[in-house]
Amino acid sequence: MDTQQVSAPPCAPSPESGGSTPSYGVIHVHVRHTTAFTVVGNHLTRHRTLSLLAIGLAVHIQSLPDGARISIKHLAARFPESEARIAVALRELEATGYLRRSRVRLRNGRIVTRTVSYDRPGTEAPTVSVPRPRTGRQDTPVPPAAPPASAPLPPPPAPVVHRSAPVAHQPAPETSPAPAPLPVALPAPTARTAPPPPLPQPQDTDPELHRSASALLADLRRLAPQLTLSERDIETLAPGVVTWLERDAHPDTVRQALTTDLPVPLKHPAKLLRHRITALLPPPLPGAQDLAPLQRPGGIVIPLQNCDLCDRAFRSRHPGHCRDCRTGIHFAA
Repeated sequence: MDTQQVSAPPCAPSPESGGSTPSYGVIHVHVRHTTAFTVVGNHLTRHRTLSLLAIGLAVHIQSLPDGARISIKHLAARFPESEARIAVALRELEATGYLRRSRVRLRNGRIVTRTVSYDRPGTEAPTVSVPRPRTGRQDTPVPPAAPPASAPLPPPPAPVVHRSAPVAHQPAPETSPAPAPLPVALPAPTARTAPPPPLPQPQDTDPELHRSASALLADLRRLAPQLTLSERDIETLAPGVVTWLERDAHPDTVRQALTTDLPVPLKHPAKLLRHRITALLPPPLPGAQDLAPLQRPGGIVIPLQNCDLCDRAFRSRHPGHCRDCRTGIHFAA
């Protein structure tokens, strides 16, 4: 009985003091962080509907300081995921309330995207005024002469602002509330080096043709939605279309000339139609005298005769037989 059983398995190590070691699953090794850490709620890390990419992206955004750039291009340059996958993850965070993006106008007139990150969805964010120019971090003053490399560059295209559940360190400013997001203004048209050619003008002011031309221009948006014109543009372009109709151009021909091979994107539909109406204007149809047979030298035209045998038309000064019938009669003889 005192013989040692060398074949028996060794005993399992005793658990450490203060806890028990599980027999399966993950085992955590906890280390107390004192610097460079981020507090994240389990409602985010254990979310049931968010994808792993969205959860990781939300944790990364919450770890960034206020004013960091989190545009899709910046995130795609930072991580191996594509811009399309990052855009889908950002939309997931917006749908679940962890992120909110809006467009605001700065005091200098520039429109930027303002991104607000929430530690917990449903937290009421304080009223935010028009963004002030950022010269440095508010918690750590930085001399303006030598800003650190991590300081944000004003103005960022997509700043992020974190809104934690207790927002005690960010009191609401006393300025007026932020205005509603405004649409981005279209750029001013480029200057022309030469004036555009004049629009063709009809020879007769027929109200029926003018009505047909206006209806044709207004109906172009059925074929191409990007060719939606205002009433003023239709009134301006109608005389050019009337000129096409005066020259016996079929309405389907006009539609095909105005809607074929449209540029993408189409920024100025009225200018494009004005150019096509002017540059593609067909000539008038030739008259009967233009289609008459050419006269031979001396003003003599050989008339047409009908063959006595096959009734084929041929040119001759005297009636009789055509060339083929004359050849057949010769061989028969």
